[in-house]
Amino acid sequence: MLKFLLWCLLFILCWPLALLALIAYPFVWLLLLPFRIVGIAVGGVLELVAAILFLPGRMLRAI
Repeated sequence: MLKFLLWCLLFILCWPLALLALIAYPFVWLLLLPFRIVGIAVGGVLELVAAILFLPGRMLRAI
């Protein structure tokens, strides 16, 4: 809702820039999508490495 209100304010102040932002938003989202996918993959690999490193301690705590 806040983004919409900010866009309305921008539309009132400078309507060409607001229309450009409205048209460019999907292209920027598509451009950034591979970086989000890589970020999710790197986060998963780091979680896996942490789980492998903490496994001996968890095994000893369970005994």
